[in-house]
Amino acid sequence: MSVVARQGFKYTVIGYLGFILGAISNYFLFPYDFAFYGKLSYILTTAEIFVPIVVFGLSYANVKFFHQSQKDGRHQNLLSLSLLGIVFNFVVFAALFFFFHYIFPEYQEEEWWKLKYIILPLVLLLAISHVFNRYVSNYKRIVVPNIFENIFPKLANLGAFCLFIFLGMTQQSAFGFFFGMLLLSTIGYFFYANSLEKIKPDFSTGYIKKDHLWKDILSYSFFGFLGNIGNYIAIKIDKFMIGNSLGMEELGIYSTLFAMISLISIPQLGIFNISAPIINKSIADNDMEELDRFHKKTSLSLFFLGAVLFSCILVGFPYLVSYIKNGTMLRESEPVIWILGSAILFDLATGFNGNIISMSRYYRYNIVFMIFLAVLTIVLNYYFLEHTSLGIVGVALATAISLTLYNIVKIVFNYLKFKVHPLTIEMIFVSIISTLAITVAIVLPDFGNNLINLFYKPAVVLLLIYIGNHFLRIFPVEEYINRKFIRSIFRFGK
Repeated sequence: MSVVARQGFKYTVIGYLGFILGAISNYFLFPYDFAFYGKLSYILTTAEIFVPIVVFGLSYANVKFFHQSQKDGRHQNLLSLSLLGIVFNFVVFAALFFFFHYIFPEYQEEEWWKLKYIILPLVLLLAISHVFNRYVSNYKRIVVPNIFENIFPKLANLGAFCLFIFLGMTQQSAFGFFFGMLLLSTIGYFFYANSLEKIKPDFSTGYIKKDHLWKDILSYSFFGFLGNIGNYIAIKIDKFMIGNSLGMEELGIYSTLFAMISLISIPQLGIFNISAPIINKSIADNDMEELDRFHKKTSLSLFFLGAVLFSCILVGFPYLVSYIKNGTMLRESEPVIWILGSAILFDLATGFNGNIISMSRYYRYNIVFMIFLAVLTIVLNYYFLEHTSLGIVGVALATAISLTLYNIVKIVFNYLKFKVHPLTIEMIFVSIISTLAITVAIVLPDFGNNLINLFYKPAVVLLLIYIGNHFLRIFPVEEYINRKFIRSIFRFGK
């Protein structure tokens, strides 16, 4: 089994361990106080929205120019200068942040200003972590970084919530724990990168000045920044706007539902991170046939797994919430699960179409697409929040519409420019099988015990999908359960 499959699988395992941790928190702890959980979610979301400004695309430059600089023995020079650039960007950003609120004091009533003492330091930590995450991906190592990226934020949320709600500590103490966990994550990134290859700081500028390489780096980083900030705004703006418009309790409910449905997208980041160097190589070699094959195979894998998980979530959700404190508040917003899940599932089906654009000479077009997505998301969220009474269901609709249109645009672009696309006939078979499985599970009679229903309905879905896949041979399940591959999983970090 290839390093991509092995590392991708391990990444997925860590992702699901993180999901279990998040599930315990979201199902049994956070519902005790949606308002405080909403505040924690708001802090992290706001910091993540600001991160692209500070990173300025430098993290992606450490992937794009890694092989070139590694051949010259100067890849750590590029890493060192990237980290120095981030510190400089943060200082400028922080100065402009305070200057803006000095000129426009009315904005000091907003939540982001009231929580600035934790949001701003988090921006710097997350920016540094982002660079190390991309740098490590060049070594085809994504498992350990996934612990820092996926597990630590959940531990930060869980610990801070328990300290404040159950142990009666002050909000400041809870926020201090939250920040401390993410600080440990950043430190962990550094030591892991150092374990792969000893980091030797090199802040000289001779290499990037040679042949005006710095111009290529800054140009790529600038367009990467524009695309990345559009991406973060599009993905994170819903929670930000809910917190400002509907309040922290509604944000807590939305975040809980979003965490539930995000289960289906856990494998996505692992495959994308490990695939980035492969995509880059295929484009550099102009091997569009291999890129198309890899694109379709990866997209089908993501879509199949996502469809299985989404189907189980849909049929089990009504029974799960009966065991959650304030579960009726979640059940009232059940349409959020269906709407967001459908959009995320289509996003999985489109595979890494955005990564293809980012790694190609057409990377500048990502700006147009991302700006389109960001503007459309903001406009739709504003419309549904201000001109309808749909609440967080309207936010889910806004997110789903904008994300779907965005993916369609990228599919068309990649087909016109590279003659590659992710869609296959097998995806239609997966959709039909999943729809039939969901329908059968829903119409089957319920037992009097919700716990039985919670396991019985998803089990029916799994059985029907397995049978359908067995006869249609859509997804090679046997490749992921054979003895040789299972043994390879435990060769941790290899």
